[in-house]
Order: sequence, then structure tokens, then C-alpha cells
Amino acid sequence: MKLIKKLTLFSLFLGSTVMAAETDTIKKNLEKAFDINIESVEPTKYPNIYEVVTDETILYTDKAGTYILAGNLIDTQSKVDLTETKIKQLSLKDIEALPLNKAIKRVNGNGERKIITFEDPNCHYCKRLYGELDKIDNASIYTFIVPILGRDSVKKANNIWCSSDPNVTWANWMHKGETPESAKECDAPIPDALAVSRKFQMRGTPMILLGNGERFNGFVNASMIEEALKK
Repeated sequence: MKLIKKLTLFSLFLGSTVMAAETDTIKKNLEKAFDINIESVEPTKYPNIYEVVTDETILYTDKAGTYILAGNLIDTQSKVDLTETKIKQLSLKDIEALPLNKAIKRVNGNGERKIITFEDPNCHYCKRLYGELDKIDNASIYTFIVPILGRDSVKKANNIWCSSDPNVTWANWMHKGETPESAKECDAPIPDALAVSRKFQMRGTPMILLGNGERFNGFVNASMIEEALKK
């Protein structure tokens, strides 16, 4: 029995050592080939497919890192999108580290629930979302302004942040349609917002993150957000 126990422990140790060597090889090869920052490498439950989490996205590769696949990995039996599941797990962890001082903030009620949005000032659906978020009580809403729709979006984003009261200027534009006045240049946190959007793999605006890790890629109404907040 002692021999069997020792052999079992040795096989577990050997297996973990081999796995560590494989993940190190993957990390080394991919970082060298693509100049990317890899945060973790883990084997999936599928043969010779490894999950690679970078500071901007999730990729898949083989045990030698000889190729990469970019896209969502979906289990055909369970119909579960494993990539989205992983993104939610990472989102829940990363939400706590968000630089919320780089976001526009408004508070409804006691503000106990957390909602984070990523919006372009010229995004039609973002303007619709503004009204929907007004319907959600007891929530702190943080908006990262991500001007991805062209030069005018960048101009508006800067004018909003560099105004005397960015929160009011943002509200007046998104809710009332009052064009932000030209403002002197300032240290607007737009690069920070764009970096955060890449971290959370934003595909377009609006994107919505909730404090419980739930997320929406695109416009949804207040009732859908309320349901997600209950999870």
C-alpha cells in the first residue's frame, strides 16, 4: 500500500511538472512570436487545447504554442460558451480593480448596486441606454467614455472631460442633446478608458458590466439589467 501511495504521489508530481513545462513553453513561444503580455496559460478539458489569457483577450493554442485561435470556444454537447464563461469569471475579479475615478459617475437612490458602462458620445444606443439606466433605483453608475466612432467622438469626449463639470456636461449631451462646448485641453482619462475597454474585450458600445460579474455586449433595457442584478 505504501508503494502504491508513493507511486501515485510521484505520478501526480510528474504530471504537474510536465504541465508546468508545457505552459512555460507556450508562454515563451507566444510572447516571442507576438509580443503580447500573457497572464495565464491553462489546459482545457479538450485534448491538446490550451487557454491563453492575455491582458487584452483570450486565445487558444496547442501544447507547443505553434498556432493561436482567436474566437469563442463552445462545447457542442452542453452548448456552453466557455470563452464567455471565462470572461465573466475574469470580469468579476477585475471589476474590483477598475479605476472608477476615470469614469463619469451618477447615483440613483442609495447607490448600493454597481453598474459600469462603456459608451461613445456619438453612439445612438448609448443615448437610449442613458434613459434606461435612469429607471434603475439604488445604483451607482460609472461610465467610461470610449470614443471609438471617429474624430468627432474624440472631440466630444475631450470637451466633456475638460468642461467645468464633466458629469453634468455628459448628462446634458446624452440626455438632452446639448452639444458640449469647446474646452481647453486637459488631462482627460480617455487612454485609460480605452485600455480598460480592451481589458474587458469590448466589442462595441455600449458595453455593460455589473458588480456581480454579469455583462451585456450591446443595448438592453432596464428590466433586463434589473434581472441580471438579481443573479
